[in-house]
Order: sequence, then structure tokens, then C-alpha cells
Amino acid sequence: MFGVSDGLVSNVSLILGFAGSGVDNTVVRLAGLAGAVAGGISMAAGEWVSIASQNDLIERELTIERRELVRNVEHETEELAAIYEAHGMGSERAAEAAREVMQQPETALAVHAREELGIDPDSLPSAFWAAALSLVCFLFGALLPVIPWFVTEGSSAAWGSLAIGVVTAGAVGGLVARFAERRLITGIVRQVLIVLVACGITYAIGEAVGVNLGG
Repeated sequence: MFGVSDGLVSNVSLILGFAGSGVDNTVVRLAGLAGAVAGGISMAAGEWVSIASQNDLIERELTIERRELVRNVEHETEELAAIYEAHGMGSERAAEAAREVMQQPETALAVHAREELGIDPDSLPSAFWAAALSLVCFLFGALLPVIPWFVTEGSSAAWGSLAIGVVTAGAVGGLVARFAERRLITGIVRQVLIVLVACGITYAIGEAVGVNLGG
């Protein structure tokens, strides 16, 4: 949803900014396509770097934890027992459970990682798939407002892009609100307002720049 929203808002704003400058239909179309591709690649690259860096940091923490489980078995066992006690176990039962877990290195690592770091070593996100999904979602949102410029031109295409932007933004806002269990109308209005404000600003800038260039 957020990838679609990002692609939609950024590209419909870009398109209407160019449209406001009064440039030729082909220029607006090219700008829309270039904005979609460039934005999608940028978002995918950013997502890949973010997830890959996060995984690298997690792997480093897991390496440290794995080393401590070997070098400081007694301390790690006491630490795990204390965690179990904090969850409501009796001290004797917690100590026994901790000793049992520590007898299995990989299980002990997984338990310590979840309890101390809040992560599951077996469920780290894939940087590749996160980047691919971001790219697809961004492109979907970004290419929608370009469609009218392939079938019409001028103000008709501009209004078509704006209409697509408003409808899609409303749909995204509604879905986010439903998933978050918030008021549907609030989610819809918020997303639509974001699109309208962004488009209004870029259109005004494009119109001002176009007039100056034309003069």
C-alpha cells in the first residue's frame, strides 16, 4: 500500500507540474515514464540497502550471542533463567528449563535472540524480495496517472491524471484505514488531501516556471 501511495503521489504531482508548464504532450508523457522508472529503482535500491544493512547488523548480534553462549555458558544460563522467571516461572523450574535449552546450541541461540534482541534468526526478511516488491508497487502507483497521456492530451489528460490520482489515493487510504481498524472516511480523506495538495503545489510551480520561460 505504501509503495503504491508513494508512486502515485510523486508521479501524479510530477506529471501535473509538467502539465502546468504548458509543455508538449510528449514531454509530459516522457516525464511521467521517467519519473516512474527512476522513482521505482530508487525506492527498490533504498529498500534493499535498508533490509540488507539491518540483516548485517542482526547477523553481527547473532555472532556475538553465539560466541557468548560458548564462552559464558553459566552466565547465559542464569540470564535465560531470569528471563523465564520474569515471564512468571518459579525459580527452580526456570533454572531447569534454562539448563535444558542451553544443551541445544541452536535452540539456545534462537531463544536468546528472541528474548534479548526481539528477533527470530530463522525469519530474517529477504532484501531482494523486499526490493522487488517495492519496485512493483511503486511502478503500479506511478504509471496509473500516465495512462491518460497516451489516449488524450492537454487539460483532458491532466484532469484524467488527477482523477486517477484521487480515486486511487482514496482506495489506498480506505484499505489502510480498514487494516488499521480506523475510520474509513478519515483514511480516504487524508490520502486524497495529500494528493490534492501535492498536485496543487507542483502545478502552480510548473505554471509559474512555464510562464517565465515563455516570456
